[in-house]
Amino acid sequence: MKKIVTVGVAMVCAAFALVSCGNKKAVTKGNIEAKGYTYGEEKTFHSDEPVTYTISFSDASWYAMQPEWQSEGIFKKIEDLTNVHLDITSYDSGDYNQKINLAINSGAATYIIPKVYSEDQYVAGGGVVAVSDYVQYMPNYSAFVKNYDMEPDLETIKQSDGKYYRLPGLHQAALQDYTIMVRDDIFAAAGYDVRELEKDWTWESLHDVLVNVKKYMVAQGMCSEKDYIWSDLWCGESGKGTGGNLLKLMGASYGVLSGWAIEGSNGGIKYDWNKKEFYSSSISDDFKKMVTVANSFIKDGILDPETFTQSDDTANNKFYNGKTVIKSTNRSSMANDITGIENILGKGNCSVYVTAYPSGTNKNLAETSRLECGVMLSQKALDELGEEGFVKMVRFVDWLFYSKEAYSLCKWGPEGETWHYVDVDGKKIKQLLPGFKCGGLGISGSEDDVDIRLKWGYAGGNYFYGHSTAESTDNFTPDVQDLYARYGKYKTVAKVDPKAKPTEDEREQLNLWAVPLIDNINAWTLNFIVGQKDINKDWDAYVSSCKNLKVDDIVKMTNEIYNKQ
Repeated sequence: MKKIVTVGVAMVCAAFALVSCGNKKAVTKGNIEAKGYTYGEEKTFHSDEPVTYTISFSDASWYAMQPEWQSEGIFKKIEDLTNVHLDITSYDSGDYNQKINLAINSGAATYIIPKVYSEDQYVAGGGVVAVSDYVQYMPNYSAFVKNYDMEPDLETIKQSDGKYYRLPGLHQAALQDYTIMVRDDIFAAAGYDVRELEKDWTWESLHDVLVNVKKYMVAQGMCSEKDYIWSDLWCGESGKGTGGNLLKLMGASYGVLSGWAIEGSNGGIKYDWNKKEFYSSSISDDFKKMVTVANSFIKDGILDPETFTQSDDTANNKFYNGKTVIKSTNRSSMANDITGIENILGKGNCSVYVTAYPSGTNKNLAETSRLECGVMLSQKALDELGEEGFVKMVRFVDWLFYSKEAYSLCKWGPEGETWHYVDVDGKKIKQLLPGFKCGGLGISGSEDDVDIRLKWGYAGGNYFYGHSTAESTDNFTPDVQDLYARYGKYKTVAKVDPKAKPTEDEREQLNLWAVPLIDNINAWTLNFIVGQKDINKDWDAYVSSCKNLKVDDIVKMTNEIYNKQ
């Protein structure tokens, strides 16, 4: 853990929509006066006196926090605006969830805990606040919920008490982020047009294509029979040993939960809309199909087994050095991936293409929800600040995560310093100023250009997510816009599963069953995929192991909870 006590981060919180901009009178709802600070919808929060809030920070190794972020970058700029000092507790992104879990359970949590994907495990312990009790003080959040009819989405994160404990990132529409990138110059040389293939390709057909691509590469002396041409990231070190992103994508293609998606699922539990009941996707025929296809990539010498243990840097370097021809990517990584490979292989000596990833038994995208990771507020904050001080912090959080002003600042930096508006076909478009680039925005540049994320911390993953489609896509290059157009043509969006809302006792029981079950599922899944277990011979043993770990009881209880709601 890295404790950073010199970071001052100013962030602006807006207030309840009925309160006029900048007034300091009592809020009509809740009767909490705004003493010593100003706020308002789409107005900058500012504390008359310096105030300090503690906050957790997920520090990614590929754009690690730098001193300049505090002295002249994102934290300094926000502090100048709001007079709020953030006392940051920084954790490596690889074990961020484990560290905040330990902090919450030990009573050492920060006041503000961003970058949280599931709050279920924290509710019973009382370490985090039911934030839905305080959204009345969040005008930016409340306006978005109303404008885009988000209440049905918020229903999916409510607990048995009818409340929710995480302020989620709010999207106007679901957007798929992660996909795959290929060396289309090598695919083309091997006789394949990826642009045609992606229109209706499946993971099975991708396997066949890659087998032939490797044959071409071997014939050309580009690799040997023993070499792998696919070695992926976000599956090993950052994939928590579960297959991470790759198995999430493949799982969605087969209608099952795997990789990152199995977290918080009580053991791969999904809803069957035809039968109107919950079931375990992890022991389904579709799950067996998924691991069978995944195993075929390894069995036939395509996918490197180290994918499930290695660091992300290792996987990237293999692609940049030309040793592999396919890997996962996302919007934040695309520009860095292109720059990385061109710096090593030389611009003009290689060509990459970001594809709509293959389908399985369906054409569904992995992302279905309009909700994203979000922010928890600790009970410690309420205890130490008191109700009035806590509401002040809530208004600050509202600005930081839900105002257009903060979103633009955290994502792009200050207007006129890092970016400006340009007129393109009569539309005002945000564009970085000359001399700047940003991997986090997918905007590449020359080697001499300054990356505003690396240098100053803008476009980082902690503070900006969600928002309107216009805002969340305002950095999309023509290539990325084209990718989303292809998603619309070739992929579909699955229906969001309903949620069973257990009581604290029911949740505790489900969690006691689910933790060892999920560990068991993940272990067997990887053993099947890398070939340490035979899918056909050992499948029944796997299903029996899940049943011995109460998967049927989890399904039964989940259905009982849902049916009595």
